[in-house]
Amino acid sequence: MNNDQADPADLALLREAFGAGDECTPALGWEAVRAFEAEHGIVLPEPYRTCVAEITDGSRQGPPAYGLVGLAELPADWGGERKARVLAEPFPLTELWLWEEDDGGHEDPEAVLDRVHDHGTIVLGTDGCAMNWHLVVTGPHRGHIWQITDMGALPFGAEFGHTTAEPGFAGWVRHWAAGEEWFDAA
Repeated sequence: MNNDQADPADLALLREAFGAGDECTPALGWEAVRAFEAEHGIVLPEPYRTCVAEITDGSRQGPPAYGLVGLAELPADWGGERKARVLAEPFPLTELWLWEEDDGGHEDPEAVLDRVHDHGTIVLGTDGCAMNWHLVVTGPHRGHIWQITDMGALPFGAEFGHTTAEPGFAGWVRHWAAGEEWFDAA
């Protein structure tokens, strides 16, 4: 997974997966992507960066179940009472965390929970019922996809278990395009 340079094979996959149909929102263009990055003090990981600049800024067909939201958007079920998102602050996790089962391993679970939801990620969309998919843009897991729900946070990719998929945005889209279940590992 190379977060700094888009692999041509990954871009071809993204172009095929999102197609040119009316299900997709037009790409933003490089000027708009760079302006978003400057406004938030980040550089988006590849190949997502090139995807929103050149291919699409969202798709009603998914992934995830309710579609890929645009770069500056949030899913409809996000909730209006959340704090402001701070993309330049690092995403705080590097491994699965089920806060319902937390044994006190985090000094201040509520503070960490706020950062999990609102720091260092772009929200890609939802599978409904507050099961949101995030792309980490800042921190040690930059470029990885996480599913964050009301019960916990789980990294996506074969190296973390639960799935046979490759990590990162292209691996996540490839897994969806192949019609695989998100969590297909035994």
